[in-house]
Amino acid sequence: MTTSRIARTLTALLVAAAAVHAQAPSELRTRSAPAAQRVTSLHITILSTMLADRGVGEWGFAALVEADGRRLLYDAGYRPETVLENARELGIDLSTVTDVVLSHHHGDHAGGLVTLRRELAKTNSAALSRIHVAPGMFLSRRCPAAAASAMMGSCGFFGAEVGGDREANPTIAMKRELEAGGATFIEHASATELMPGVWVTGPVPRRYPERNWNPAIRIVTPGGMVPDSVPEDMSLVINTDKGLVVLTGCGHAGIVNIVEYARRVAGPSPVYAVVGGLHLFAAKDDALAWTADKLRAAGLVDLLGAHCTGVEAVFRIRQLAGLSRKTAVVGAVGSSFDVDRGIDPLALAQ
Repeated sequence: MTTSRIARTLTALLVAAAAVHAQAPSELRTRSAPAAQRVTSLHITILSTMLADRGVGEWGFAALVEADGRRLLYDAGYRPETVLENARELGIDLSTVTDVVLSHHHGDHAGGLVTLRRELAKTNSAALSRIHVAPGMFLSRRCPAAAASAMMGSCGFFGAEVGGDREANPTIAMKRELEAGGATFIEHASATELMPGVWVTGPVPRRYPERNWNPAIRIVTPGGMVPDSVPEDMSLVINTDKGLVVLTGCGHAGIVNIVEYARRVAGPSPVYAVVGGLHLFAAKDDALAWTADKLRAAGLVDLLGAHCTGVEAVFRIRQLAGLSRKTAVVGAVGSSFDVDRGIDPLALAQ
């Protein structure tokens, strides 16, 4: 069996197994028809990214989502204290947030969760106690020396040394520690409505070949190691009266694949806003032009491109998608998107 066939078979088995064994709570509804619920009040605040007016910047991502009075955390940053300290500096109390969505297994999105859970639980034992993931999150990974040699990033942010036999998936150990402290993990094999009008995508179908993952990492399978395409990559979709708002961690499934699937999940509305990491910092000009064209066709009005989107990529998409300085902005710690007021870039990125 070829490497690509092994990878496809593995992903199919993961999705099938999760569909049978996932124990989602009764109030969560798996998609069977386009969502009717819409969010009227939505505010997203970035708590971890590289640029910072206030707080501390890092190579990581996290955002607080507030929708019609309900709150959830999307990703948890890289370093243990970053999101905790940034939230405090911004005057944001995370102790009342019970649910966190992890977009994928990379340490720069999950690294702060153990500390956040431990510290916030001192105030509220239920804080960040329900953790939503997609199938593939806890697969064993490695970073072979032959694959890592001169490739971007090697394995530094992903939990393993180059060429070592050490586990390259930091969320495996994280899961054990969090479960020992009373947290539960909920696996979503398909799109699920977490709260009225707010959906997790589950694994995103990849119609287009948007290859934007680290080629150095491998998934360990019974048939050998296969390239890690980050099959668990999961986004958030919020259905509003203005259109869909898509929140991504790194967008390893490809932002165009994500946007098109969002419209299948939550109805054929325009995609009004995209917030988060799009993993386009190394994209070539033709890829950026293609992406901008697709986003413009989807109806994009606001882009708050953080983390791995890339500064130049945000500017190019701004130009090519017909956006403006106010509607296409590089995300910073504390910057935000509001469905009524648009993007608040703070000082440095305006």
